Amino acid sequence: MKKRKRISRIVQNALTYLVLFIFSFPLIWMVLSSFKTQVQIQSTGHMFLFEPTGRNYADVFGQYNFFKYMLNSLIVAIGSTLASLLLGLPAAYGIARYRLNGLGVTILIARIIPGISFLIPWYIIFSMLGLVDTYTALILSHMLVGLPFVIWVMISFFESLPLEIEEAGAIDGCGKLGVFLRIVLPISGPGIITSSLMSVIFSWNHFMFSVILAAEKTRTLPIAIFNFLSYSEVNWGGLMAAATIITTPVLVIALIAQKFVIDGLSAGAVKG
Repeated sequence: MKKRKRISRIVQNALTYLVLFIFSFPLIWMVLSSFKTQVQIQSTGHMFLFEPTGRNYADVFGQYNFFKYMLNSLIVAIGSTLASLLLGLPAAYGIARYRLNGLGVTILIARIIPGISFLIPWYIIFSMLGLVDTYTALILSHMLVGLPFVIWVMISFFESLPLEIEEAGAIDGCGKLGVFLRIVLPISGPGIITSSLMSVIFSWNHFMFSVILAAEKTRTLPIAIFNFLSYSEVNWGGLMAAATIITTPVLVIALIAQKFVIDGLSAGAVKG
């Protein structure tokens, strides 16, 4: 019996590692390729055995000025996330406590609508306001992705909080705003961290709005990838190095905050 359980465990672990390797293989290939030359990348005989080079990263930060693009992406991601939290947290709390399901569905529909349908009117509006190639335009456009997500994650989280806690605060003299700021928000950390992290990731990787609304001044990292594509060839080494740079911060943050992400996403599964 013990032998059978041991064999079953070995097989299960082997299958787990196999699936993990299959899904992580593109990431592994990307990182390895970022340390290869163009010839090594295009050669099938240099998958794991090669002489690494840091030239690709030197070109990315020297020739292509990636620090500027990283700063632009950071400003837009943090700005859109903070604005989404400022508007989304009270909106989600109001929808959860007053059962405004119709408003919640409307916000969900706005999230489902393809973002490309907003491009032309969005560009016309920002052109008339003189906001094209500004952080304001990019932050507001990225909120179309982040704000609905913040609201929907936090609706479930607020609904899972017991009303008795808020009633106790009201008895102690707190108004509705005081209850929200002093009681509800401090105990909503996992949900806030989850929605903030996902909003930052969405903004960090978002491509479409930046193509239309950003120029040289506010160009973000996904747009800067185009620098490695030309009519005659693709600079695979620089492209893989740039992709690694874009992926690493999000991956590190996700690994550090994964406990909060799990708690935040599962908070609405069980009502208090």
